[in-house]
Amino acid sequence: MQNLSSRLARLSESQTIAMARRSRELKAQGIDVINLSLGEPDFPTPDPIKVAAKKAIDEDFSHYTHVSGYLELRQAITQKFKRDNNLNFEADQIVVSTGAKQSIANAILSIINPGDEVIVPVPYWVSYLDLIKLAEGKPVLVEAGIENDFKVTAAQLKNAITPRTKLMIFSSPCNPTGTVYTQKELEGFADVFAAYPDIYIISDEIYEHINFVGQHFSIGRVESIKDRVITVNGLSKAFAMTGWRVGYLGASKEIAKACDKIQGQITSATCSIAQKAAHTAVLLDPSITYSMRDTFKKRRDRVLELMKEIPGLKTNTPDGAFYIFPDITYYIGKSYDGTLIKNATDLCFYLLDKARVALVPGAAFGNDNYLRFSYSASEDILVEAVKRMKESLALLK
Repeated sequence: MQNLSSRLARLSESQTIAMARRSRELKAQGIDVINLSLGEPDFPTPDPIKVAAKKAIDEDFSHYTHVSGYLELRQAITQKFKRDNNLNFEADQIVVSTGAKQSIANAILSIINPGDEVIVPVPYWVSYLDLIKLAEGKPVLVEAGIENDFKVTAAQLKNAITPRTKLMIFSSPCNPTGTVYTQKELEGFADVFAAYPDIYIISDEIYEHINFVGQHFSIGRVESIKDRVITVNGLSKAFAMTGWRVGYLGASKEIAKACDKIQGQITSATCSIAQKAAHTAVLLDPSITYSMRDTFKKRRDRVLELMKEIPGLKTNTPDGAFYIFPDITYYIGKSYDGTLIKNATDLCFYLLDKARVALVPGAAFGNDNYLRFSYSASEDILVEAVKRMKESLALLK
């Protein structure tokens, strides 16, 4: 083991994946566990997308494509960006990858040199920090709490900038909080970065269509910084295509070419059949996603209603995605049957063992006073999960 790469020591295992694995292990033992640890829609992929994939198989679309995705798919993505986001790209500014995570990794590896600083609002998606570390960059964390709906301010971003700042990365709607930045707030970010022409911005918009408060706004629309914005999206969330593994980015030609170069040495193009499915998906009218969005909103409201009955659990109202990120500091220092709760990680393992509900501790997202509750499950399951949580939390004294 001592001969393995030192970069492994810089990486941590994804806690969402770790909790899901622990949940599966318990289920394999015949234990009834409600697993709410993964960010995966519980809906089927829409039929037109499946039909397109079957047709691609029947027509033997089974050979290598361009590393960045076949031309007609990239052209379709440029149409999607124009239609939904008012972003203007050409096909050679699009890189299709094996999921949005790879798109983000490609961009970070294309931009960051050892010692470069990357501004990361907290809470953040689990993989941001480890991808930055993999590139030997230095994360600079900017904190936001539940009292501000987990939104950092333009002033905070400006204060975090140093001569070594090279990149800022954020998501909206956000995983894990469901926070959605408004157009005005994003324009405030852009005003800050307009004065720093060497700083890039990665805008992770994978939850774009799961937005409960109106039209999604892409920061890449702001003229003063548009050439430095890398807009990342994909099919996993809005189209319930997690297993298809298709993500994509739009960026300057220089960045897109760099991402293509990196991807060409790591995975090459993503699955040709999945690309055909994605081609159909991005050209579908976005209204096909509305019923799923509306179901998520209904679930959110139901879970928040039930969580209000749990003493000490502090919640806000997330505006998108399918997560609630409650503050659990009320339970820190309490115990039951010899189990002391020192942080949200302890509480998550307590709830897994006692309530048989699998959640993700806030430490995975930068703050161990919170936990992530995914409501991407049926309402009956969610009601039962909160009931179990309430009963088990009541035992802590």
